[in-house]
Amino acid sequence: MSKLIVAVVLSVPLMMCQPVWAHTDASLDAMPSPHGGQVRAAGPYHLELIAKDGALVLHVTDHAWQEIHTGGGEGKATIQQGKSGSKITVKLEPSQQNKLMGNAEFHVTPETVIVVFVKLPEQDAYGARFTPLKPKSVGKTNKVGDGHDHGHQHKPH
Repeated sequence: MSKLIVAVVLSVPLMMCQPVWAHTDASLDAMPSPHGGQVRAAGPYHLELIAKDGALVLHVTDHAWQEIHTGGGEGKATIQQGKSGSKITVKLEPSQQNKLMGNAEFHVTPETVIVVFVKLPEQDAYGARFTPLKPKSVGKTNKVGDGHDHGHQHKPH
């Protein structure tokens, strides 16, 4: 019994010293994205949306930027054109290793809002809101522990 108490007492400071992981929209917008899209955190995923007139491509990775296989998964995007504009629903289907893709007739404007829901096999469904769809610089994402100061704190999800 005393070994259990000692183990619990020693583990509390270790849990309190863990890094804090925050994936706010602002911190994600401040980082270059792997494919030039806008990135949002959604549960255990980073979702990177590339929206061009008529086409949506959603890249799915974990929080360490490792690809998540989307086979057998499904998704849905709701595109709203402006504050009082029409809404268009687009089915997103798996394509390649970690992508979901869909097509519809729409044009991206600075007022476009896209809400995405993703459901992968044996996982909960997660959603993210992309607005505004800011152009992003294409670049290698900085990974935690790569020796660079990323200028943001992280919180566990």
